Amino acid sequence: MVLNPFNQFVFELFIVSAIIITAYTCNFYYLTYLSIKRKAVPLTKEIGTPTITIQLPIYNEKYVAKRLVDAVCALDYPKDKLVIMVLDDSDDDTVELLFDVVTKYKKEGFQIEHIRRGTRKGYKAGALKYAMEITDTEFVAIFDADFIPPNWFLKKAMPHFVKSNIGLVQCRWGHVNENYSAITQAQALSLDFHFLIEQKAKSNSNLFMNFNGTAGIWRSDCIADAGGWHTATLVEDLDLSYRAQMKGWKCIFLPNIVVDAELPVQM
Repeated sequence: MVLNPFNQFVFELFIVSAIIITAYTCNFYYLTYLSIKRKAVPLTKEIGTPTITIQLPIYNEKYVAKRLVDAVCALDYPKDKLVIMVLDDSDDDTVELLFDVVTKYKKEGFQIEHIRRGTRKGYKAGALKYAMEITDTEFVAIFDADFIPPNWFLKKAMPHFVKSNIGLVQCRWGHVNENYSAITQAQALSLDFHFLIEQKAKSNSNLFMNFNGTAGIWRSDCIADAGGWHTATLVEDLDLSYRAQMKGWKCIFLPNIVVDAELPVQM
């Protein structure tokens, strides 16, 4: 039977879609298999308390910014080894709020700075790139504004830098408001799949995995060796992690270290 051009197009579109869906499904099952079958034993060693900078990129987050700074200042880590950079690109009331919070913690002896670039060039990647130019610590941890790192975070995550070629330790996201609505439940399900299937499978199998933009710790030398943060991309986290791995650095995922965060409650 000869099909007219429109029917022929629809038929070919169906075949192509079926092939793509089949390939995606096979990949899903393969990653699930890897995440279950290949169970990496997390290696740790005592590395002391190396210097680390906590970078907090923030833009107009007045409802959660103080909570983040409070959580970071509560981390169980020596004050003389911990530097906190509040990378504030805000243009609303967040600026004054963060100034007051940073001033308070400075008086308590924290090495904390309220950094204002005066521009939003490069957005988050631009803020992180600017911060790296004035960072001289061995490691860098990054948290977005809606995250709440537990006070034991550094003590549990840092010992996983067991080898000098480990450039990134990525931790899992938790969800403080997962049950708020069907929307947040759907987001939580999607994120849990990404972390517990995709990231776990790739990390355990020594495949390329990506940095998720937050709740992770970088070795400063790794960032520099990979060329630093690039601003000409919308996926600066994936971009940097792939460039680092192509340079020979290793990225690992720690599913048992969970950092809670708030999910968006509306689309």
